[in-house]
Amino acid sequence: MTENKNNYCVIMAGGVGSRFWPYSRADKPKQFLDFFGTGRSLLQMTVDRFRPLVPIENVFIVTNVAYKELILEQVPDLVEGQILCEPARRNTAPCIAYATSHIRAICLRKAGLTAANQDWSRPEMQVNIVVAASDHLILEEDKFRDTIRKAFDFVSKHKAIATLGMTPTRPETGYGYIQFIRDESNEMEHLNPKDIYPVKTFTEKPNLEMAKVFLESGDFLWNSGIFIWNLQTISEAFRYLLPEVADRFREGELLMGTDEEEAFIEQIFPKCPNISIDYGIMEKADNVFVLPSSFGWSDLGTWGSLYELSEKDTSLNVSLHSNALFYDARGNVVTLEPGKLAVVQGVDDMIIAEQKGVLLVCKKAEEQRIKQFVADAQEKFKGKFN
Repeated sequence: MTENKNNYCVIMAGGVGSRFWPYSRADKPKQFLDFFGTGRSLLQMTVDRFRPLVPIENVFIVTNVAYKELILEQVPDLVEGQILCEPARRNTAPCIAYATSHIRAICLRKAGLTAANQDWSRPEMQVNIVVAASDHLILEEDKFRDTIRKAFDFVSKHKAIATLGMTPTRPETGYGYIQFIRDESNEMEHLNPKDIYPVKTFTEKPNLEMAKVFLESGDFLWNSGIFIWNLQTISEAFRYLLPEVADRFREGELLMGTDEEEAFIEQIFPKCPNISIDYGIMEKADNVFVLPSSFGWSDLGTWGSLYELSEKDTSLNVSLHSNALFYDARGNVVTLEPGKLAVVQGVDDMIIAEQKGVLLVCKKAEEQRIKQFVADAQEKFKGKFN
């Protein structure tokens, strides 16, 4: 049973996942793949995660138009109107602005209101939204849902933007960090329930020495990229902090949620600036709060992150639902197409991945070069191996 018909979920699923090449390809990127042999793709696992929290009709997936049919195939209880297609890649702020504008139009119609008469006191407008990526892994899902419920409750009562910060377990250089304020004086107790803290700063991915400092301080959390807010709060944040984005969508406010929406989005979306929600809203707003969290979260952004999460043999090798034999080899990760065998001898800490005519053999420590490999292959072979 879902708890609240006024809870909505926005899932961002437009990425190409090039860091997982060649397993992740342009026609079927990582969010549509079953990495762990469970029979569920990352996107399907994400939708499943929110089903107890949000009615399925209140789930919206923002993606590239090329993936619309794939989403409908993988999540058949969605209808076409729940797939919001971006005609161009413009980062997370325009993506979220689009979803917010679409949900606002739905709520206005339910309330019998117009874009010119946005009465936020109406029950139909008391909407809470969680925004998440389609490619994260969460191991303790019940604990995750309890945290989201707590965040929903907080943003429904306060004009606050909330995000989840993961308690760091190591000096990770691959994640951004959130510094929060421990209010020992309890001066903010009226605003700040237990375990919800005001954010001081957002920090980009640090070097190793700085990551160690962050870990030791106890005041920094990993930035999960999971956001929770009230519809009115985020609408006003866009209006005041990112007017160059908000104004684009305001041009066609009467068209959102109608048959004319798609044509309108085709026209204005490419004109939006390429800007992240972190830079555009989160780092500028003065009402951002964080919930320190720990529920087995990972941003599956790289082969290295997948290796860390996977079951290993006695020599710390990982075989992802593939046949592999290892000799004098340690710390490798292997994935192959079904029915093939890899024999790996005398190499350590390598990525060995084969899929659809491409074999990648790359040092794990240099996996950041994979994007360049993809670009080089695209240029040399005219997109044959994208």
